[in-house]
Amino acid sequence: MCEFCTQHGEGEKWYLVMENYSRELLSQEGRVEFMEDFLVNFEKDKGTSLARLDSLRSRPKLYRFFRRKAEARARAEHWGQVVPIEEIIEIVDMLDSVVRMPCVCRSLTTGRKARYCFGIGIDPHSILGKYPDYSHSLEVLEREEAKELLTSFDKKGLVHSVWTFKTPYIGGICNCDMDCLAYRAQVKSGILNTMFRAEYVGMVDWELCNGCRRCLSSCQFGAVRYSHTMKRAAIDTRRCYGCGVCRAVCEPGAITLSPRRGFAGLSW
Repeated sequence: MCEFCTQHGEGEKWYLVMENYSRELLSQEGRVEFMEDFLVNFEKDKGTSLARLDSLRSRPKLYRFFRRKAEARARAEHWGQVVPIEEIIEIVDMLDSVVRMPCVCRSLTTGRKARYCFGIGIDPHSILGKYPDYSHSLEVLEREEAKELLTSFDKKGLVHSVWTFKTPYIGGICNCDMDCLAYRAQVKSGILNTMFRAEYVGMVDWELCNGCRRCLSSCQFGAVRYSHTMKRAAIDTRRCYGCGVCRAVCEPGAITLSPRRGFAGLSW
């Protein structure tokens, strides 16, 4: 299991521990102020810091030093983990409130507004009330409405993840694709790790696979392979993030998720 499961979950999946969503935890260590600053200043702070780190890649020693520092800070302040739809639904069932909000990542990377992010367990209006340009676009969702939206995102191929605001407090669910900053930093460019892979990896049952190849286009991580000789798909477990969105397009139901801990040598 990932290191957070040991540190913040007593050996269980840390993102399913109710304490990590508690209002008591939110009220500690300046988390409310941290969240306010994070959301309001995200574009300026993250865009600048990643650009600086990228500029150091031509100087390997300096790059490795500052990357280690940046990743340690991210783990302590704002870190994510990919979570399949079943467990995202389980998380929503644990919570008192879900608020749909603008995606700060996509605003930075595309310059366009998108509403694929969820504030969870808190009332963001109380945090962002003095910023009307931001708070007016927050949408409070009923639990079933939130689950329906998340399920629809899964079918569209968006990757679900949970995010901390001063670890281990979990305050957000993101639904990511190539426009998200975490994806660009970790998967596309490899500049910086910002999240753990899921607790699972995907597996294809060749007895059920009909070779339609729909799963190839749904995978955000390039983990699905296709054998023209065998007319079947397979998943490269080394590249798989265990998000499970490939299952949504697999009509014969040939793809399942297996615990990552059952595969030796796979990274988180």
